[in-house]
Amino acid sequence: MNRLTISPSVQRTAMALGAALLVTVAFFLLTSASAVAGGGLSTQPTKSGKPGKAKLLPNGKAIPPDNAPRRVVKAIKAANEIRKTKYVWGGGHGSFESKGYDCSGAVSYMLHGARMLKTPMTSGSLAHWGKKKKGKWITVYANSGHTYAMVAGLRWDTSGGPGPRWHKSKRSRAGYKVRHYKGY
Repeated sequence: MNRLTISPSVQRTAMALGAALLVTVAFFLLTSASAVAGGGLSTQPTKSGKPGKAKLLPNGKAIPPDNAPRRVVKAIKAANEIRKTKYVWGGGHGSFESKGYDCSGAVSYMLHGARMLKTPMTSGSLAHWGKKKKGKWITVYANSGHTYAMVAGLRWDTSGGPGPRWHKSKRSRAGYKVRHYKGY
């Protein structure tokens, strides 16, 4: 009977391929188990559950929480783009692009960035925008003279600074209509 002889280099290659295959299978099994436990294979953090709180950096930039829905992330990103602009009465009304923004221009810009608003609105108009009551992630407070928003726990407002800015502190909502975009 003839006996098959395998050279040592072929044996090493076969062992290496076998080990690589074993590691690959183990990786996919572990990934599948965690995916089933987590409800899917997405690499994105979960977007449901209790809203997280945005972080305010020393430079005035807001960082969205890991579990923020895409529109909330876009709202924060848009507001960050104009956070160093000056206050200009009527700024942001004729167009979303302006050298400066007033309260409603800044809130409109932020909402437009989240694709929640197609055209700029005045504070009086924002008092009737969207749905009544507080939102889960974004809430607009508006009356005929002023508007501001709470976004993932931070206040987006023109008061208390030289223009639109993020604030950690809340303010009185007395006299304001409370509005939100459906689902947010």
